[in-house]
Amino acid sequence: MIYPSIDKLLNKVGSKYLLVNIVLKRANEMEATDHYQMKENEYASKKNIGRALEEIANNLIHIEGEENTVK
Repeated sequence: MIYPSIDKLLNKVGSKYLLVNIVLKRANEMEATDHYQMKENEYASKKNIGRALEEIANNLIHIEGEENTVK
């Protein structure tokens, strides 16, 4: 089974398309700045895309408003 589950993530985000955009933006940000919101050993994934998904699952990335801007 993949962690975190798509069902858990969609409860937080709302649509698969928005989820993909948020994860891509956050993974690129991690690559560019080398800034992570959790300690390296707390992530189950070694790759930035998986780590971005984990941050969403752990409520470290929030979506605000009707236009769903990422904060």
